[in-house]
Amino acid sequence: MMAGTSVAVVGGGLGGLAAACVAASRGHDVTLYDKNAWIGGKAAVLHEGGFRFDMGPTILTVPRVLERIFAESGRSVHDYMDLRRLDPQWRCFFDDGSRIDLMENVATMAAEMDRFAPGQGAGEGYRRFLALSEHLHGVSEKFFFWKPVQDLFDTIDIRANLNPGTLRDVLSLRMHASVAGTIRGKVRDARLAQMLDHFVQYVGSSPYGAPAVLCAIAHMQTADGVWYPMGGTRAVAEGLMKLAGDLGATLKADSEVEGVAIENGAVKGVRVGGAVVPYDRVISNMDAVRTYRELVGGEVGRTYEKRNFEPACSGVVLYLGLNKRYDHLAHHDFVFSRDPEEEFDAIYRKGEPAPDPTAYLAAPSSTDPSVAPEGGEALYVLVHTPYLRPHHDWSQMLPAYRQKILDKLKRTAGMPDIEERIVVERHLTPADIHSRYKVLNGAIYGLASHGRIMGAFKPGNRSREVRGLYLAGGAAHPGPGMPMVMMSGWIAADALDRDASGTAEDLKAAS
Repeated sequence: MMAGTSVAVVGGGLGGLAAACVAASRGHDVTLYDKNAWIGGKAAVLHEGGFRFDMGPTILTVPRVLERIFAESGRSVHDYMDLRRLDPQWRCFFDDGSRIDLMENVATMAAEMDRFAPGQGAGEGYRRFLALSEHLHGVSEKFFFWKPVQDLFDTIDIRANLNPGTLRDVLSLRMHASVAGTIRGKVRDARLAQMLDHFVQYVGSSPYGAPAVLCAIAHMQTADGVWYPMGGTRAVAEGLMKLAGDLGATLKADSEVEGVAIENGAVKGVRVGGAVVPYDRVISNMDAVRTYRELVGGEVGRTYEKRNFEPACSGVVLYLGLNKRYDHLAHHDFVFSRDPEEEFDAIYRKGEPAPDPTAYLAAPSSTDPSVAPEGGEALYVLVHTPYLRPHHDWSQMLPAYRQKILDKLKRTAGMPDIEERIVVERHLTPADIHSRYKVLNGAIYGLASHGRIMGAFKPGNRSREVRGLYLAGGAAHPGPGMPMVMMSGWIAADALDRDASGTAEDLKAAS
């Protein structure tokens, strides 16, 4: 490695923290900047009235990503955080009053699906779906994960890999098919298909527009489990912060990076407080499109913005402190819409809040009693909405939509007295998310994964436009969701390290 390589990480979300840890583990001199008063990005925490709420992501899957990040420095993630496996993974409430739990064990789940929808072969269909999902996961591990990818040319060396095995893998990605179509080809019951659709909600996209390769998420969750870090998702950010500090990285909150200093197409530093602080390389954990538009700027920024990336969905989050918990809720719950096509059409095509939305609930007190006063609940409610449109004024829209959400919980989730139980209430709207996290148009999950062929691709982790610039986070490869965001940080730091040491197999992307 080149001696004295200095690295600035812009943004202290989970992707930026992962990048800082890996770069520091490899011996680089790392400084992380975040504009907010806290480090951790969306993995923030709200304390009020004796309740503790995770403000952002709440479902942790694929813990081996965290394990690999900590292993870079010979450490164990389990020395930094207490992870608890959850089963059932979700509890599902449907509009017709039926319920089913998503269980980790495939045989148990298949048998339960046959009981739930008798005579339809649902269990066998689920097994066939998971077999396909496992295959797609394997192909993703081979071609997409743990490497800086922007398009097909980054995944496959045509001259070296154009062989029958590779061709079979590429064809098996089912580039002609959507997630929804693939699921319904295996599982005919509309309710069970709706449940399986929601794996793709981890990436904030419509199952009707997302490519079938994203069905791989189902196997990733089934094989690796759903986990809860005691103390909430904030414990993941704090564990990464401690690791970064142990490795000598400097973390600076309340320090907004105003731009990336560039000379002759290469990074020279970052602008902070009106002055340029020199760095050899920069990793941006800010939204990829906003990185080019606001930090890089100039002709490069204008050209990049013309690519017309589609933001993923946004959301309304209600943080409800309840004086009495609901014993029939699991840790994670989905309260499904009456009609998924109507719901996704409203959000992703019409760009309007769904008339009858799906609500995701996190009710963590059964796992972690410290989140609420005794007998209470720190209830997290997330409803996906369109990304911000010019005519959306959420200061005016929120009251009516809040009531629509609460009415949905009363009607479908068995919570008729929820308003009487609320003693603490706070919220985030798409407008709040846009300003708080510097994401594109309030999108929670970065960029949408729509398009049968290119929907799985995001902006690459090694910039092709600026030498020495790298991208991490939900709007960079491999995309959103906690494990993928942290993997993006690992990839960005690994690409940086390879470039710094001159060991990258293909440096043309950085030249």
